[in-house]
Amino acid sequence: MKKSFRDIFEEAGISPSYTRVRIYDYLEKEEHHPTADEIYQALVEELPTLSKTTVYNTIKLFIEKDLAKKVVLNNNEGRYELIRHEHGHFVCDKCHRIYDIPTDSLNVNLDVMPGFIVKDKDIHMKGICPSCQE
Repeated sequence: MKKSFRDIFEEAGISPSYTRVRIYDYLEKEEHHPTADEIYQALVEELPTLSKTTVYNTIKLFIEKDLAKKVVLNNNEGRYELIRHEHGHFVCDKCHRIYDIPTDSLNVNLDVMPGFIVKDKDIHMKGICPSCQE
């Protein structure tokens, strides 16, 4: 059963303001890993008082509470997604679309890295998607 925004925010210790709920909902529905600017552009007509600062601050809060993740794939441009399950990313060199790809647990031999603390593991692949191959 899908959790409500109120439950998700309550568990994370976040006040469910209308703006936060709309930004979360947008991230939940958008699979293209939007930038903060794309989130702003998509919601500013509905939320005329929305600022880019509010978008950035909300995303930062979601990241701090482990609800969202910043993904940097092309040109150091930050893109955002909700944390749902472990997965990697495939970026098409032609259309630049980003695809989530299922992954097994990322097995890395951490024994060769004594003293390091690993906080995150990612798989990023690049190539040409099936649509662009045609």
